[in-house]
Amino acid sequence: MFGVESCYYVPIDAPSAVDDPGSWEYFQPTDGTQSVWASTMQHGGPPSGLLMRALARRDPDPNQTFTRVTTEILGPIGLDVNRVRTEVIRPGRQISLIGADLEVRQPDGSFRLVARSVGWRLRRADTTAIVEDPGPLTPVPDELEPVRGVTSNVDLGVDWGTIGFIGTIDSATVVGRAGDTPAVWVRPAIPLVGGEEITDLESIFTVIDIANGLGTRLQIDEWTWMNTDTTVHLTRIPRGPWVGIDADLVQGPDGFGATFADLHDRTGFIGRSAQTVLLERR
Repeated sequence: MFGVESCYYVPIDAPSAVDDPGSWEYFQPTDGTQSVWASTMQHGGPPSGLLMRALARRDPDPNQTFTRVTTEILGPIGLDVNRVRTEVIRPGRQISLIGADLEVRQPDGSFRLVARSVGWRLRRADTTAIVEDPGPLTPVPDELEPVRGVTSNVDLGVDWGTIGFIGTIDSATVVGRAGDTPAVWVRPAIPLVGGEEITDLESIFTVIDIANGLGTRLQIDEWTWMNTDTTVHLTRIPRGPWVGIDADLVQGPDGFGATFADLHDRTGFIGRSAQTVLLERR
């Protein structure tokens, strides 16, 4: 069990052997990032949160907000030293595109690209007169009794347990729209980066990756369902740290499927996420 004094990443100095250390931020992942699929790699959630942190810090513009963020997982994200850097792919006053890369140190000391996020930022304007809202997710976390990990009397189709990343989040389960899979309110219980207070965007993007596990009806002793990406479309600025994920994993006949989820904060609907899922029989 992880206490609130823990974190997902400890900021560190650049290793002495690397080239061009000034363009990267360096981090040491903790055990709190560990995947449910293997103890040698990270869950997709914390790296997604770390990349969101990087996107949000690159040339912030108070007149723009992130509206779509896609994270591509390019390979197993290891537990050795991680580093992140950003770039402005498309600058603009109304529309801009920011990119962030995550690399992991290999045994020979070199770094390998393992994940990449790109985020569209659009200018902000008052459109309250034409708002459409699919409806809130209720009850909200304040009216529930959250637990550590993703455990409840509802069969989620997977033994999440309380180890690694899943053991560092709080959750509360409510009735989902699909009926046979629950919706779950989730939030990180520890900071993203040591010494920092996690922001609303960082909090939400750290946990959205678990949608493919929440939306499944498959059994973990029979199947695996690993996502290769996560795309989030936002319809308004989200307010964390809680995000309600109402997910459904749809399995196709050709070895892959997709998870689609409605996303909520305490005040209502905030957008949708989608993930490509690789299906494999154990």
